[in-house]
Amino acid sequence: MLRIIKLVFWALVVMLALWELPWCYNFFFTGKGASVPFTLYSSVVGEFAMLDHNDKKFSYSDRTGREYTEEQFDSILPMFYYHQLVTDGRFPETICGVSVTPRQIQISNFNYRLEPSELNKPHTGLYQMLETMSGRVDLVLPDDVFRLTDTGIEFIDMATNSVNEQKSKTFTDMMISKGFRFPAYRIAGNPTDRKEYDEGYVILDADRKLFHIKMTKGRPYCRAIELPEGMRAEYLYITEFTARTMLAFIIDTDGGFWVVNRPSYDVVKSGLPPIDPNEESVLIMGNMFDWTVTVRDDVSRRYYALSASDYSLLDSMTYDTPSNAIKGLDFTSHKDKFVRFRWE
Repeated sequence: MLRIIKLVFWALVVMLALWELPWCYNFFFTGKGASVPFTLYSSVVGEFAMLDHNDKKFSYSDRTGREYTEEQFDSILPMFYYHQLVTDGRFPETICGVSVTPRQIQISNFNYRLEPSELNKPHTGLYQMLETMSGRVDLVLPDDVFRLTDTGIEFIDMATNSVNEQKSKTFTDMMISKGFRFPAYRIAGNPTDRKEYDEGYVILDADRKLFHIKMTKGRPYCRAIELPEGMRAEYLYITEFTARTMLAFIIDTDGGFWVVNRPSYDVVKSGLPPIDPNEESVLIMGNMFDWTVTVRDDVSRRYYALSASDYSLLDSMTYDTPSNAIKGLDFTSHKDKFVRFRWE
């Protein structure tokens, strides 16, 4: 028995050493990797603009090497610094030849982040269907949840833990009448009342056909969204931006990035190269003229500029961000929300 206890003790010591020693070395000696300047695409100059911080000083430049003062930098990124331009009385009458107001900029600007950890995590399989036209100023969370089964959709009253048979049948019948085939393959929504409006959910059915479903005045709304021929959707992301010009983002099985427009429901492919949402983090900072899309992995940070009108690729650049961190035993990762043994 004593021998077993000693073996367990030394096994724990080795495990702790493999866990803590690499962590301490990486924390004290390797830092956080290469520094990358804040980068946005500027439609005003047609280049990526960079804000860097070195030796306690800020520097402002673009990729061609041109340097700017802070005020000039505000002016070449008016969609980002419009508050400052308004405060200084320097807000332009036109941007890129288009008459624009600060309110229009505020409505059209958006940020959206796609993280691997949001895909790679436990899922309850329970969702909330908000009322999109409640008659109230603010959205209200419902008293029930729903789940998708092999044969339909079930609404469950949270107070009694019982299935609302009538509501479940009404929604199931509507979805089937629109061509939906159960069981669902993928679902995406944003069930929170902390937003301006609700668009319900986008769902892939068993045949990977795309549908939009929501609840309007207590009744189901379901619409089939035609996907381009040969396109096979894999991941869905509902948007609900203030401008209401888009419904969702889609990543297909080849990593292609698509946009579902509103109100036409057109599905348009962007000019982005393939993305792996299970391994790469994506940040989209968009305005009415262009989007700056940042794709980050373990060794690089890639920037892509897309046209806001047709999502075509305008420009791209890459920062290499190699890390000299050493591998060790770990239990968590920024790429998922599971706790397990891993060597990285």
